[in-house]
Amino acid sequence: MSEPTGCAARCHHVDEYCSNCDLLVGLDGLHVIGVERAGDGSLTITMESAPGVVGCPGCGVVASSHGRRTVRLVDVPCMGRPVVLRWRERTWECVEPACPVHTFTEQDERVAAPRAMLTTRACWWVVHQVRREHASIAGAARQLGASWRTVWESIKPILEAAAADEARFAGVIILGVDEHLWHHVSIAKRGPKELTGMVDLTRDKHGRIRARLLDLVPGRSGTVYKQWLKERGQPFRARVEVATLDPFRGYKNAIDDQLQDATAVLDAFHVVKLGTQMVDDVRRRVQQDPLGHRGRKDDPLYKIRNILRAGAENLTSRQLARLNAAITADDRHDEVWIAWQCAQRVRAVYHADTPAQGRELAEKILAGFPTCPIPEVARLGRTLKQWRDAFLGYFTTGGASNGGAEAVNGLIELHRRIARGFRNLDNYRLRMLLIAGGLDRVIPT
Repeated sequence: MSEPTGCAARCHHVDEYCSNCDLLVGLDGLHVIGVERAGDGSLTITMESAPGVVGCPGCGVVASSHGRRTVRLVDVPCMGRPVVLRWRERTWECVEPACPVHTFTEQDERVAAPRAMLTTRACWWVVHQVRREHASIAGAARQLGASWRTVWESIKPILEAAAADEARFAGVIILGVDEHLWHHVSIAKRGPKELTGMVDLTRDKHGRIRARLLDLVPGRSGTVYKQWLKERGQPFRARVEVATLDPFRGYKNAIDDQLQDATAVLDAFHVVKLGTQMVDDVRRRVQQDPLGHRGRKDDPLYKIRNILRAGAENLTSRQLARLNAAITADDRHDEVWIAWQCAQRVRAVYHADTPAQGRELAEKILAGFPTCPIPEVARLGRTLKQWRDAFLGYFTTGGASNGGAEAVNGLIELHRRIARGFRNLDNYRLRMLLIAGGLDRVIPT
């Protein structure tokens, strides 16, 4: 049957096509001429465009009809069922003998790209499911009634085009960097485990940070970060005012080399972590020197190991009593008490009422810790002194930190678990750019 009759007759419309069916399906320019339900519950919708005069794309002469050919496309699910779209594409024949175009087929990018397996809106449906609903490709494929490869190969060109668009790097004022492990198998099979991730930590007009992943590149070194910054160009580097980082010298060297006008800021969490690690080191040394073994459940210092990692303001009276009992149990435990007090001073830097007060406390730490007779405290003081400018940069940048980069890292880990791991680094990079907001500037959300 060349022209539809059944749909119009069943819907009691005098027109050739049923406007209600067309409205329900929602593909402009195409009309429903049939709907079938398969045994598995999936729907098959047959559609076509209305007849009309079409000119040859080669010469412009009005072409004559050359019949139709049916294309099978996977569409978005409808009412909990997979949907297959059968598009009866019109074909035409050019009647001009001298024209190099003999026959051509109807194309509509709004419906589907040439030789596509999914409709355009099905591709975008998958993109938004992964981005907003934390869906896996396999889960989206099940809802569409298609295979993983069919779905991924359909959306991959969209993601690649968005990732290659330099417009997504615009407006970066605060730049964070963090390392990331993308697999835990042999490097002989999948290459280096470490990746360097760059994150936009720029605040919005309300002062809130909307962290978004800018890129993931193989390797964890200053050279990798330096090369990425160089590839972004001078306009990008000139806009960056603050560069946050963990205490890794390679990244700091890259910042000094490529972002000379930016203020480097050492992440507050990692500074406090250094203080906590210092207390642990002192506790282990003081505990093991007289006992000759690692901590056991009845050892006084081992029993308070978790208390020593907490902030003083968070301890209950019972915990303070346990702390005091363990310290007074042996005079040699005084070193642990002093180390814990030093760690609390490091924490207090970030809890000061004003940036000026915080900076004053930080200056005292830099002046006093390196000369402390407790070797672990002195080592912490020397470390912070080496990072002096980045340590103090926190107080001149409104409290900039690498927390947003850590949050993005957590989101990446979530999706790696959802996907049950990855084997292809390029696919991994595209997926993580999508889910961590790296493509939001160039992909409509």
